[in-house]
Amino acid sequence: MENTTGHHISRQFDEDLEQLRSMVLSMGGVVEEQIGDAIEAFVNADRDLAEKVSERDHEVNGMEVALDEECSRILALRQPAAGDLRLIFAVIKTITDLERIGDQAERVAKTVIRLGSDGPINEHYPAIRYLGSLVKEMLHRTLDAFARMDPNEAVEIVKGDREIDREYEALTRQLITVMMEDPRNIRGCLSMLFASRALERIGDHSKNINEYLVYMVRGKDIRHTL
Repeated sequence: MENTTGHHISRQFDEDLEQLRSMVLSMGGVVEEQIGDAIEAFVNADRDLAEKVSERDHEVNGMEVALDEECSRILALRQPAAGDLRLIFAVIKTITDLERIGDQAERVAKTVIRLGSDGPINEHYPAIRYLGSLVKEMLHRTLDAFARMDPNEAVEIVKGDREIDREYEALTRQLITVMMEDPRNIRGCLSMLFASRALERIGDHSKNINEYLVYMVRGKDIRHTL
């Protein structure tokens, strides 16, 4: 673990920064649960679980607002510099991506709500579940790297986004082929396409968070370099 802040003259400042990191991880935990529930709701056509995912979006939005306010308070009161300032900016960007991950989970859930029991083609459930497992694992590793302030792990996670992209592209090609072969499958395949696109976007947002982490700890911008 690399330390971005060290110890400050003000113990309260250290506590403020630690509280900020804790709030980010709490928000990430809620979003992680949203993703898992959204995938389960989709493959099981579970409208009740999908409704639960959708309702929790308000909780995530509220956490984003609270974190924004806390960042503003620290900036105004402490006037941080160097690594501390990078931490605040990285947190502001991270919570935006976490909120958008929650939005993507809600999109998957709303697909279930719209379709009801008229869900996608069963033979493609394993593919969407596998894509979902990759995305969930990526976010879990991302939050763990953030908790440990581990830029080395963050770099490895960024590289792993390529596998998610490959799985998404392969599933897209399969679904387009199925729709071309039998138009009766269009409704179900489109729902699968919407869900898989949302999952792929979650991978992109997780990638962003890892890039912010590297910048926060090392002061190095790795976007577009890996």
